[in-house]
Amino acid sequence: MTNTPKFDLSRQAARSLDSADELRHFRNEFFVPEPDLIYMDGNSLGRMPVRSAGRLEEIVRQEWGARLIRSWGEGWYDTPVRIGEKIARLVGADSGQVIVSDSTSVNLFKLVLSALALRPDRSKIVTDNFNFPSDLYILQGCVRLLGGRRALRVVPSQDRVQPDLAALYAAIDEDTALVTLSHVAFKSGYMYDAAAIARRAHAAGALVLWDLSHSAGSVPVDLDAWESDLAIGCTYKYLNGGPGAPAFLYVRQSLQNEAFSPIWGWFGNAVPFKFDLEYAPAPGIRRFLIGTPPILSMLAIEPGVDLLLEVGLDRLRRKSIALTSYLIDLFDACLAPLGFELGSPRQADRRGSHVSIRHPEGYRINRALIEEMNVLPDFREPDNIRLGLAPLYTSFEDVYEAVDRIRRAVVETRYLHFPQSRLSIT
Repeated sequence: MTNTPKFDLSRQAARSLDSADELRHFRNEFFVPEPDLIYMDGNSLGRMPVRSAGRLEEIVRQEWGARLIRSWGEGWYDTPVRIGEKIARLVGADSGQVIVSDSTSVNLFKLVLSALALRPDRSKIVTDNFNFPSDLYILQGCVRLLGGRRALRVVPSQDRVQPDLAALYAAIDEDTALVTLSHVAFKSGYMYDAAAIARRAHAAGALVLWDLSHSAGSVPVDLDAWESDLAIGCTYKYLNGGPGAPAFLYVRQSLQNEAFSPIWGWFGNAVPFKFDLEYAPAPGIRRFLIGTPPILSMLAIEPGVDLLLEVGLDRLRRKSIALTSYLIDLFDACLAPLGFELGSPRQADRRGSHVSIRHPEGYRINRALIEEMNVLPDFREPDNIRLGLAPLYTSFEDVYEAVDRIRRAVVETRYLHFPQSRLSIT
């Protein structure tokens, strides 16, 4: 079933939408060296902000090159907290609850073990099969590390677009220690009602932990208002922090002095430069730091975060909804007749900022787009082509052109040029 199009689907109409776009000038804040490249993978790696290049050169030449170790006392030491405070404004957290530290997976490991220690008499971790596989691996590793004293319950859903919420709610009971989910599902882009999940978890006495990797910088996040306990998120997708940039974590204020990190590193010590032989956790969020921060990559996060704060999440979300709705209208008109199925929710309030389209030949179509059509999406098994729409730099004409090139890749049978065997990176 399709909806009546909300948009005029001509190229000229796309250009008119761009002319009226209040955020259009922010595209100039990013490197766009190939004007003909249609970049649809900002949900995996954001474009590089122009400001980041200048900032990195300043860091390398002046702060590292000239000031050397003196830079630790001239701003480096406070970098995890300072940037964390900025990210907190993007995820609805009051001061003192967000810090930049380690990778997303390491942060998840720290917070899962911390949460389980806060619920020692409960054995169950609840998640679902819409969660990011890397998160499931971390959860499986935690269960094994704890010698089978905890159990992981992965709630299944036969629907590939949205989870089975009734089954999820039923799985949360008095034996549940932790409920952990991806706020926006990595394949379908389904977005959970985070406040409702938290209410259900708390009613059962469980803690809740969100992965915000596909949320932060693309959809409104309000951790405090949701009554969240814990959260993690990456900075290299919609925050445009660069490949492998350090991640962030959130711990609710009221939990901080009761919770602890399972990895005791010197940067998480109360007085790091005292070098006591016995560990004493720092007060508050700093206790979740571990070792020396990767300063070059951490400082590269800041320009992208500053841009998002300048734009504001309300304006960002309005454009995200407009872009994804426009894409779905184009999908209905141009791609559904060619055997594609929509792999994302049609309801805007249940959809993040990427749209998944499915086709039995999805993998080979994706190869054709990248290698012959100058479109960069990504592919997720078994048949999903993900189109990530980053409101700061994705235009309506980009969306129009992407759909047209996908249509041509099928109509012109370009995908038949490629084998079914998978490359190592998809």
